[in-house]
Amino acid sequence: MAVDRKGEYTVRSFSFSTTNTILNEPGAAARLGEICAEREARSVVLVTDAGIVDAGLLDEVVSGFGSAGVEIGLFDGVEADPSDATVLKAVATARETGAELVIGFGGGSSMDVAKLVAVLAHPHCDQSLDQLYGVGNARGPRLPLVQVPTTAGTGSEVTPISIVTTGETTKAGVVSPVLQPDIALLDAKLTLGLPPHVTAATGVDAMVHAIEAYTSAIKKNPLSDMLAREGLQLLARNIVTAVHHGDNLEARGNMLLGALLAGQAFANAPVAAVHALAYPLGGHFHIPHGLSNSLVLPHVLRFNAPACPELYAELAPIIMGDDFVPGANVEVVENLITWIDGLIEAVRLPNRLRDCGVPENFIERLAADAMEQQRLLVNNPRPVSEADAAAIYTAAF
Repeated sequence: MAVDRKGEYTVRSFSFSTTNTILNEPGAAARLGEICAEREARSVVLVTDAGIVDAGLLDEVVSGFGSAGVEIGLFDGVEADPSDATVLKAVATARETGAELVIGFGGGSSMDVAKLVAVLAHPHCDQSLDQLYGVGNARGPRLPLVQVPTTAGTGSEVTPISIVTTGETTKAGVVSPVLQPDIALLDAKLTLGLPPHVTAATGVDAMVHAIEAYTSAIKKNPLSDMLAREGLQLLARNIVTAVHHGDNLEARGNMLLGALLAGQAFANAPVAAVHALAYPLGGHFHIPHGLSNSLVLPHVLRFNAPACPELYAELAPIIMGDDFVPGANVEVVENLITWIDGLIEAVRLPNRLRDCGVPENFIERLAADAMEQQRLLVNNPRPVSEADAAAIYTAAF
């Protein structure tokens, strides 16, 4: 959307796409075998991590495949920030099992790997993983893809994006409509055992998705705006309860749905400087993605505020709820940033880079690396120079 000289909004041309089917139902994961059988899949591969297996989250799921007469192959080797080698191992498992459908089961890492497996394990795929990196390079065809998130954060179940670690400190993205999943299955019961610190970090990550989608400079549109607002309301109203009362199924369900809505928003109105500055923190210091976002969020908001005060002011009552106090945009935005600082403290996330092992003399390197994320920085409402990035990191230190 854009503002004309009369102060009225006009709608730019835009396109919008998302996952075909969304199933939001506590306990629905037990019916995965039946759901795959309905889609005439005789053999599937489930992509996940060892922690999911150890937690017993797959016990009921696997037995359901037997009842449905569907063979299931398991790849449980996904790690945080999955490597290109891990993707290729998962592809090999899918090929060995003759998979006709791929399931991503877990956090964003497992779902991101599953997307690439669906492309590369297709019998007629003529591309290598290296050829997929970038925007629009993955052509397909691909195997049917079902995503089952076990964290409320990444929104990967409704995005056409996959992030892969390609070196010791580098990551690459695959962005293509081909990666858009067919089914997103939300089962809040799967998130009940999520530790508080993971709940907090992934929840803030989802909030960042919505905030950055709402202020995205290039592809902001009425549908992404609507989803961002609704997602933010669900997330902001439930994150503290979900962190401190993890057995609250209603709060867990609201967080899961909020993360999905935020995912739909940023899949169509991409994220920006918060994510661009977060990636080097993960690459160099292995700080979890959600926490990396949280560490720089208030400082990027303060940097961006002069460029889009009206947009942040529109989000303020949605995020702050009863704590919102009307006023001039400048005051409202500053109150919003202060409130977000308080939220980060309330969910017990560290809020300084130095508390996460980042040395002050590394800031220049971080700023230089952030400049490599131009795919994201072009979406920011205010241009970010290398000096700006260094100033933001310094403020966060």
